[in-house]
Order: sequence, then C-alpha cells, then structure tokens
Amino acid sequence: MKRALVSVSDKTNLVPFVQGLEKAGFEIVSTGGTKQVLDDAGVKTISIEDVTHFPEILDGRVKTLNPYVHGGLLARREVPEHMETLKKLSITPIDLVCVNLYPFKQTIEQPDVSLADAIENIDIGGPSMVRSAAKNYRDVTILVDINDYDQVLHEIQENGNTTLETRTKLGAKAFRTTAAYDALISQYLTKQEGLADPEKLTLTYDLKETMRYGENSHQQAWLYQDAMPKAYSILSAQQLHGKELSYNNIKDADEALRCIREFDRPTVVAMKHMNPCGIGQGDTLEQAWDRAYEADPVSIFGGVIALNRKVDLATAEKMHKIFLEIVVAPGFDDDAYELLAKKKNIRLLTVDFTKKDEQPRREVVSVMGGLLMQDQDTLDEDYHDWKCVTDVQPTEEQLKALMFAWKAVKHAKSNAIVVANNDRTLGVGEGQPNRIDSLKIAVHHAGDDIDEHTVMASDAFFPFGDCVEFAGQHGIKAVVQPGGSIRDQESIDMANKYGIAMVTTGVRHFRH
Repeated sequence: MKRALVSVSDKTNLVPFVQGLEKAGFEIVSTGGTKQVLDDAGVKTISIEDVTHFPEILDGRVKTLNPYVHGGLLARREVPEHMETLKKLSITPIDLVCVNLYPFKQTIEQPDVSLADAIENIDIGGPSMVRSAAKNYRDVTILVDINDYDQVLHEIQENGNTTLETRTKLGAKAFRTTAAYDALISQYLTKQEGLADPEKLTLTYDLKETMRYGENSHQQAWLYQDAMPKAYSILSAQQLHGKELSYNNIKDADEALRCIREFDRPTVVAMKHMNPCGIGQGDTLEQAWDRAYEADPVSIFGGVIALNRKVDLATAEKMHKIFLEIVVAPGFDDDAYELLAKKKNIRLLTVDFTKKDEQPRREVVSVMGGLLMQDQDTLDEDYHDWKCVTDVQPTEEQLKALMFAWKAVKHAKSNAIVVANNDRTLGVGEGQPNRIDSLKIAVHHAGDDIDEHTVMASDAFFPFGDCVEFAGQHGIKAVVQPGGSIRDQESIDMANKYGIAMVTTGVRHFRH
C-alpha cells in the first residue's frame, strides 16, 4: 500500500482529493486540524504520532521533524542500502506529500499584526517536508498547490502513480514555493531590523500574465506582480473594458499613475511613451481635460490618460472624440462608462486613488548582470522652502505655477524642461542629450501661448547661462531649478538681465 502524508493550512478541495487517494489504495497520514477535517469526512487517517512514535511538542512547533518522516521521504527506492535501512528501522516509505504552508503572507498583510504573530506563522516542518519530498522527486510526488490536485489524482487513477515528468515539474514548483516563502520572511524580518542594504537581496513575485510580446513583437514578455501588492498600482487596477494591456501600455500607465498622484486639484495627465505630453488642472475634470488636450493635441492621440477624479459624461464626451489607448481613473459615472465603452479597443481601468499616498516600494531596474534599486522619487516639497536668487521676486501666482511645473518635470525624461502656467503644461522637452535642446523643444511646443504668466522648470541645474538667456528671449518670466552648478552665477546674471524671477530648490529630479 502506498502512503500519503497530508498537512495543509488551506483546506480548499482537500476532502475530495484525499478521498480519491484513499480509493486509489493510499493510506493517509495526517496532522492536527487537517486530520480532524479528514476524520470528520469519513477518511481513515493515521496520526503523525503513530508514525513518529513521539508526541507533538512545543505547541505544535515540532511534530514532523523526525527520521520516521524524513527517512520515508528521502530514501531512494532504487538504492538497496536505503531500502534495507528503512526495513531495519521500521520506517515506511512516503510516496506522496500534500503540504501547503502556514499563512505567513496573509498574517503580515494584516494592518496591526504583531511581530510575535508573524513569527508564529513561520512554518518550519512544512518547508522541511516539502524540500525533502522535492529533492526525492524521482520517487515522491510533492503537492504544494491545490490547482495540481486534479492532474495528480487523474494520473494516479489512470496509471497507479504520477509520471516522472509530472513529479519533476512538481518538484521544481515546490522549491519555487519554499524560496518565495523564505523570501517573504527575510524581507519582513529585514524590514523589522531596519536594514536598508542587506548583503543578500531576496525578492519574490507572482506571475500575473504571460504577455503576447514585449516592447517589440519579437520579444517575449511576462508580467509579475509583487507578492505583497500595492493597491495604488496599475497591476492592482480593475480593468472594466478593452483588450489586455500590452507591455508598453503597462509602462505608460504606470508612469501616468506616478505623475497624477502629484496633484490635488482636478487633474488630467496625458502620457505618451512614458513622457507627459500634456498635464492640465482646473476647477472641474472637464476643464482639466481641455487644458491637457490643448497642451499637445497632436501627441495625445493614442495616449494613456490618467485622471484623479471620477470620469463624468462631459469629460467622457470629449475623450470619446479621439483615439486613446487607456483611461485610468478612480471610477466612471455610468453614462460616461457606457459612452467610452462603445469603442472596442479602449482600455478602461479603475485604481484606488485613496491609497495613492501609501508607502511606496523601492523601484528596481534591471541592468546586464544585475539590478539597481532605489527609493521612489516621492519627495513632498513646499515652494515656501525655495530660495529666490534673483533681483526680481516671484509673485504668489508665479510660485503656484512654478510648483505645478516642478511636479510635472519630475515625470519627464532627463534632460527635462517644462514650460507651463498654473493651469497646464504649454510645452515639454525631454530625453535630449543636452538641456538647451530640451528647452528649444518645449518653447517650440508652447509657441504663441507664452505670455506674462509663463514659467519654466528644469529637472537639474543649468550648466551655463544659455538656457536662461533663451528663456528670457522667448518671454518666460519665472524659472525654478535645483541650483548647485559651479556656474550658477552665469544663470542668475542672465535672469537678472531679462527680469526673470528665479528660485532654486536644492533638489534635482532626474528621471532616466
């Protein structure tokens, strides 16, 4: 008779699976609550104490860490010496292990979880059994996922055992499971320690989707989600309408969400190829849309739109007139959704904007041979802390416009320049090898909209006075920049020459 050891925290579909094993001739060894559930269902079980000849101790912390368990799991059936040892010591081989682990993740997801509760939900015996069974996959079937119950039971019913191919796959999955489990524990305890730079970095993600392709059609791509998801994330969004998101859609939408959380007034962000092509704010969402659209009515075509208010019909009617890839918002009025959903290919998503200020995860970027990790650029700034370095002082209205431009420039690729007023971006220059070219692009886009209310933001300092001179020649009245160049005085002198109010922040916002 074959023997199965069953000990699970998640008892979903457990009873019919074990009943199938019993019918196929397996005897069932079980522990604690799992045994009680099986006994109540009429499944004949053997207590783990009857196998180990030793009682559970230390409040259940030690019950399966025993040679009668691990000897039965690790013995290689094709090695005569192993089987003779089992016979000599009266150890029964274990042919199948069904284990899922203590709910550590679910425990630490609770908002007020104590360290003591987290520690008690670190499984020791479970991972040990999983690893022993997985190591000996040639002889032992290891189950850690309830989604594999049906296939395993079907193979046993058809052939008397699982195939080697199936056991190989399940063994690999088992080690992925224990690795992810340990990664969560190490992350949690490292955070408790307050260590920012551990000597080993263990990250774990869950496969959310195998994508059609990556940045280009010849590239394969996969979407993985953090094992501890954040609510304010495109990966946690609810998709209400449209085809699945592409690799590039997700990157654009992610950047749009990063940008829109900067603003409190009704605001619309239009993102194109991970750069803002238009940002507008107003007293209403419709007004904010009008201003974002006016900022760049050409580039917004095929763009990704993020709005920080529930979409109303008036705004939807205007968005409906052009082709948009994605619209993401806190919600949609019924009539607004009905109108936008008439377009088959537009993606409509909702995100929980009440969570936009939750503690952000560090961001990770891959490089050949490794990765870079850093804090997200979520610095909260106040224009009252800025320093005016010119003869002309900025007005309160200019300071508000400068703050709007400063928030916008954080989300354009360096070297980044934003020309704006307090209502919208007028022109955005980004991703150029030098700052003066970015400025020329921004001013060109702004065109005749530059007036006495126009300001400019630069994500990093001016290395020379040429950018400020160009801005002054084209009517820009106030500038915000980090400062810190050894040639700052050239830019200050140029600002004074053109009567420009210039403030420095002491902080730069590169976005590579």
